[in-house]
Amino acid sequence: MSVKITSVATELPPYSRTTKEILPFLKAWMHGQEDRFQRKVVKLFENAGVDKRYSIMDADEVFHNTSFEEKNAIYKRETIKLAENALVKALDKANLKANDIDFIITVSCTGIMIPSVDAYLINRLEMKQDIVRLPVTEMGCVAGISGMIYANNFLKANPNKRAVVVAVESPTSTFQLDDYSMVNIVSAAIFGDGCACTILSSYENEEGPEIIDDAMYHFYDAEHMMGFELRNTGLQMVLDKEVPEKIAEHFPKFTHPFLERNNMSIKDVDHLIFHPGGKKIVQTVEQLFGALGKNIDNTRAILKEFGNMSSATVLYVLERFMDQGVEKGAVGMMLSFGPGFTAQRLLLRF
Repeated sequence: MSVKITSVATELPPYSRTTKEILPFLKAWMHGQEDRFQRKVVKLFENAGVDKRYSIMDADEVFHNTSFEEKNAIYKRETIKLAENALVKALDKANLKANDIDFIITVSCTGIMIPSVDAYLINRLEMKQDIVRLPVTEMGCVAGISGMIYANNFLKANPNKRAVVVAVESPTSTFQLDDYSMVNIVSAAIFGDGCACTILSSYENEEGPEIIDDAMYHFYDAEHMMGFELRNTGLQMVLDKEVPEKIAEHFPKFTHPFLERNNMSIKDVDHLIFHPGGKKIVQTVEQLFGALGKNIDNTRAILKEFGNMSSATVLYVLERFMDQGVEKGAVGMMLSFGPGFTAQRLLLRF
């Protein structure tokens, strides 16, 4: 059974600020902290590899003492809007209607909403009443690919069906006003908000990159490396500084066997569709692939233009490849990392 990616669409929140425009808010937030600390934080923002960030809240709200309840209410209201707009765009790209979808997967980890966003989409767009729902809430940055893996497995077992994956995130909602740790600051420097949607199909006559294979790889004893802690003030980021080193250490274990079972090696991969977790992770993966003549220009560009939008980001990279046009027969490998710690992959043929 052949499963194809028929469309990808993205949607950005209404507010945006360049790094230069964020600095006055950042300096006001750091008022009273040591000068050396303030200089270090400003330099971190300037060197994060992110020129602009989008948000569901204006900078005043991000740096204002709003409660977890207030921020989560904004998250709920705005993510529903973003998800609906992205889904409508993806349907338009694929020349489909909302009731053509049989399986809906929504992924998000940056707020709390019950019922999940898919319930609102089903009602607003009058999707099928027997549509299969799967909300994915706790897989962080890797969840965009996780959702595609779940959709692929569903579609392989069900011919002539379609699935949609909607990834919508607001990392700016998790900024901790009273936390001056490097983890909170690094998170603010590299993350932004965004939404992306992709449609997959098991109809033989529908066009798009074909999913050749998928896989998950789980690192033992690495739960502490990435995720959130739930505090009275909201979701507090957990991000271990050793993540890039851990990726480099395990890279051969989750890459080579995956390709070998498809009778391929790294040299057979034409395009790396990689989630830009941050500048250091991008540099780590570039070093691993650069010697093989591969480039990750699209990944670097997405980080620069939007920041890390958690689970949605890899779909922004995929959209760029699909909109640019990829030579027929080319092989692409999608790659993301997330809490657990986990690395997840999709192998595509364009």
